[in-house]
Amino acid sequence: MRALCWHGEEDVRVDEVPNPELVNPHDAIIEVTATAICGSDLHLYDGFVPTMREGDVLGHEPMGEVVEVGSDVETLEEGDRVVVPFTISCGSCWFCEQGLYSLCDNSNPNAEMARKVMGQSPAGLFGYSHMLGGYAGGQAEYLRVPFADVGPIKVDSDLSDEQVLFLSDIFPTGYMAAENAEIEDDDTVAVWGCGPVGQFAIQSAWMFDAGRVIAIDRVPERLQMAREHGDAETIHFEEEDVYDRLMAMTGGRGPDRCIDAVGTEAHGTGLMGLSDRAKQRANLEADRPHVLRQAIKCCRKGGTLSVPGVYVGHADNVPLGPLMNKALTVNTGQTHVQRYLDPLLETIEDGDIDPSFVITHEEPLERGPELYETFRDKADGCVKVVLTP
Repeated sequence: MRALCWHGEEDVRVDEVPNPELVNPHDAIIEVTATAICGSDLHLYDGFVPTMREGDVLGHEPMGEVVEVGSDVETLEEGDRVVVPFTISCGSCWFCEQGLYSLCDNSNPNAEMARKVMGQSPAGLFGYSHMLGGYAGGQAEYLRVPFADVGPIKVDSDLSDEQVLFLSDIFPTGYMAAENAEIEDDDTVAVWGCGPVGQFAIQSAWMFDAGRVIAIDRVPERLQMAREHGDAETIHFEEEDVYDRLMAMTGGRGPDRCIDAVGTEAHGTGLMGLSDRAKQRANLEADRPHVLRQAIKCCRKGGTLSVPGVYVGHADNVPLGPLMNKALTVNTGQTHVQRYLDPLLETIEDGDIDPSFVITHEEPLERGPELYETFRDKADGCVKVVLTP
């Protein structure tokens, strides 16, 4: 089959690889009908995530049709149309039973590798590093889905692939980001990053009855999308000081809730931004925590900081003093996707949201390598790429 494969920094290719096969009786095989490039994939593309291997199949936002099921699969059958979460979860360990699916104890076969770095292992993920399982991803014609009774959600309606595809990751991720922000009625919510996750965090903040949503970015197309589809006020961080502007907009108090939807590759300004880039390139720090620093400074006293943006290791100069002295609450984590699938599918079916608004580029799988570059460089008005194998 054809698949997008990682061959090193800024080197993604369309390769012919073996078709996946059932390995466990709880597996299913799906024929992928739509798959997307995620901002998290860019951390792989840019070479910032360790334990990748040449030839790894990328992608963790797929959907398609079930073509084969293992003997112990009870909820799916051939011909079912499904969306597959990026988190792989067993459904029966202590964490899954608590609804903490991205912390599954049983889905990462390389758990010992993760423990050495993190202390404990989170769940395995599709199309990511070998520290998180080394599972083949969904930017391919076919995908093996472990624990098939726990992950995929069936779509029985006539909704298009584009409307439901993002249940795989970015819609639940944006929603969990808003939930983690602990938004109360009429709160002012500031969202750093107007990429796809940021766009869904903006949409979701309104679902939690925010009073105002302020979106921060530097890309005109993303800021326009936040205004037009998210009804957000916007700040262009290269044209005005974010702290000063937020203080002016909130009467000096600061936003009640702050969401870092950027993560490890934040584009910092000034000397600190230059220092972060130099340290990261020299392997002196793993992440560029510019947004994290800024959000801590800007958030009002007693407020909440939600971090859906992916970080991969250690970062310098994180202001723990202000974090503690301002009594901020911080909530983080990979998304517990399975927890949100049914209620968020219902919002789509009810017409409350059409997630396809983020799509700017829809192309065949063969164009994946060039679209990785387009998406990374935010060229050609690119906000979200969907590929059709």
